[in-house]
Amino acid sequence: MAAPGGEAAAAAGDALWAEVRALLPGAEEALPLALSGAVEECVPPLLRRARALLYGAGDPPRGPAAAALRRLGDVLRDYAWEKLNAGPWRDVGKAWRQVYAYGCLFGALAEAAGGGPLAPAVRLCDLGLLMGASVLDNVLARLVRVLQAHLPGGPPRAAAAASAQSVRVDPPPTPVIQPEDALPHLHCPSLEHFRDNYLIPQKPVVLEGTIDHWPCMTKWSVDYFCQVAGCRTVPVELGSRYTDEEWSQKLMTVNDFINQYIVNKNRMGYLAQHQLFDQIPELKQDISIPDYCCLGEGEEDDITINAWFGPEGTISPLHQDPQQNFLAQVFGRKYIRLYSPQDSENLYPHESHILHNTSQVDVEDPDFIKFPNFRNAASQSCILMPGQILFIPVKYWHYVRSLDISFSVSFWWS
Repeated sequence: MAAPGGEAAAAAGDALWAEVRALLPGAEEALPLALSGAVEECVPPLLRRARALLYGAGDPPRGPAAAALRRLGDVLRDYAWEKLNAGPWRDVGKAWRQVYAYGCLFGALAEAAGGGPLAPAVRLCDLGLLMGASVLDNVLARLVRVLQAHLPGGPPRAAAAASAQSVRVDPPPTPVIQPEDALPHLHCPSLEHFRDNYLIPQKPVVLEGTIDHWPCMTKWSVDYFCQVAGCRTVPVELGSRYTDEEWSQKLMTVNDFINQYIVNKNRMGYLAQHQLFDQIPELKQDISIPDYCCLGEGEEDDITINAWFGPEGTISPLHQDPQQNFLAQVFGRKYIRLYSPQDSENLYPHESHILHNTSQVDVEDPDFIKFPNFRNAASQSCILMPGQILFIPVKYWHYVRSLDISFSVSFWWS
């Protein structure tokens, strides 16, 4: 006779699999494996074999069948991984990204069917969302939401938030901005006023009162991210700025990032990525595209939304971007200094192609012997506060330093 605990675990596993199975077609032949381009001829048979194991080895596939499905997922991911890293990302064929996504899907399904911990399955879904291409109507995004709901609770979230808030008791010193250098502030300007006075003449401005209605302004905190996304795997930039020699990138869970780089102030790391809101739709529901983006030439789908989450002291070196930028501050403060594109020659951009949009000058500690013309560059500055949006015109040089634990959302638009 099975122990009551074992019966409960089995019932929970069956309930989970019923939810997972509902995301997939009812029959093997109804699950398409179409790819957007050509791949090596050994790959389609591997995909078909994995599909057959999923549908033909019992419901759910367990024991040897689950192990075989897990191995096939590993093989498909390894095969695709070589192609994803063989050259520039823009040259990677979509078909190979789809193969990688299928490998993640079959691996995650094997983990879910096996009855073990679900964290590996969640990680595989996130890897597929980050590196793969959408398959089966973005099934990985739907699968990870089901899996996340069945994860056991982690450490008390309030304790994590309290630890993060204890990083600094006293507020850091705020840079002094002279009135003649301060950026102008506007409260909810009309579309026409913003267009005529700032967009067309390409002048930066701080907008106030335009995002007060966003749910994130009252919901988001370190504690909230632990709750909503703590188990999710995301890319993290390690180091205080991307021009440092020791700068690198690493995949880790949001919980690990917060514990290692938000709570522990002796290490520098920054969550900066444009896929976060697609990867975790709960966050995307809490923000909106600013109305002023309708003045652009592109479609709404062409707007790139970026997340920037990190501790006090993280720095974006002086650089320029190829699109208009609305930088919205959700919590924390940022010191930002801007320079006109007309001053580019005085800002000493790197000569390498990779960093040609980045200045060699340390803005807050410039070497005037090495970069004498930097004295001639005129700047404007602001302390971007929660609830404010900074309009950064295309190609405008900007330097950013976080004064607190900080979360910002940027919108790149044309």
